[in-house]
Parts: sequence; C-alpha cells; structure tokens
Amino acid sequence: MSKTVTNKLFIITGASGTGKTTISNYLRDNYGIQRVITHTTRPPRANELDGRDYYFETETSFSQNHYIESVSYSGYHYGSSREALQRAWRRQPYVSLVVETKGAEAYAQVMRQQIVVLFMTVSNPEVLLPRLEARGDQPTEIEKRLASAESKRDLQVPPALQSIAKMINNDNWLAAKQQVDAIIKAEIRQNFSE
Repeated sequence: MSKTVTNKLFIITGASGTGKTTISNYLRDNYGIQRVITHTTRPPRANELDGRDYYFETETSFSQNHYIESVSYSGYHYGSSREALQRAWRRQPYVSLVVETKGAEAYAQVMRQQIVVLFMTVSNPEVLLPRLEARGDQPTEIEKRLASAESKRDLQVPPALQSIAKMINNDNWLAAKQQVDAIIKAEIRQNFSE
C-alpha cells in the first residue's frame, strides 16, 4: 500500500528585499518545489513575464478571480487564487507561495495544517534599500515601498503567525540556505512519517 503524501504549501513572507523570491527560486531549483503564481495589477519589471513571475492583471480582470487573500500594496492589488493553488497541487504535493504577512495570516486561518510559514528577516533594515535598487526597482517605487505602513509592518512577525512562523535571517545567504534546508528536510520527513 503506498503512502498518501499531504499537500503542503510553503509560505514565504517578510518585508520587501529580505529574499522571499530568492528563497522561492532556491526551493524550485534544489527541491523541485514550484511557486504558485500570484496575481497583481502592478506593471511588470523589465525582466518579468506574465504567467511566470505573476499573472499581470487589469483592475477588471483582477476582480474576477477567487482569492484566499488579496491586498493593496503601494497602490497596486496583489492576490493568490484558489484555482492557481489547486492547479499547482495537482502537479506536485509541495509548492511555495510568496506573500506579504497579511496574506500569510489569511492562509493560516484557511488551511493552517497545510502551510509552513517561512518568515524572512534581516538584522538591519538599512540593507533593504540597496537590495531593492540591485533588483532594478525604480527609485520612486523603492522610496514609496519602504515608507509604506505595510513595509514597516512586514519587518515583524505578526502575532497571528508567531506560534507557527519559522524565522530565517537572510543577512548571509549561506546561513539562510542552511536554515531553509533544515526546515524543508524536516517537513518532508514528517509528512512521510504521518
């Protein structure tokens, strides 16, 4: 008799510039854990593609999806749809999702047993500005984002996630990667032993 593996969603959250996308890419490249594509009304950056990085939506098309969570952030809408999550789980039992902390809280309310929250942080928030500049964001967008209430909020683990979030300090990529490896391996081991 073969073991049924429980679907798991690795939620990657934290402030802009803490390395959420880097971690998501690492999970994909090293564990085959694909990212659930989310929706946004913000314009694509130069290197981004629709359907790969985000589903880039208009205000009208954005409102037609079924979301577990959706937020407005720096003047744009972001959300993750139930349909995209189910499509991802049909392909494989482990998937990841990059969301801000309010989105992570929404998932914790809806499917707490199926999520693993990876909270990305840095010791000094001043390193976030050069990281955002290095990824090609426009200076006015960076300034607006770092000054936003959401950005300041996302520097701390919200109370609703404190008991389940796994903290990953990304001051040093090698150390952050080791923390991620330990978490992923433990989750996979536990899933197969249940």
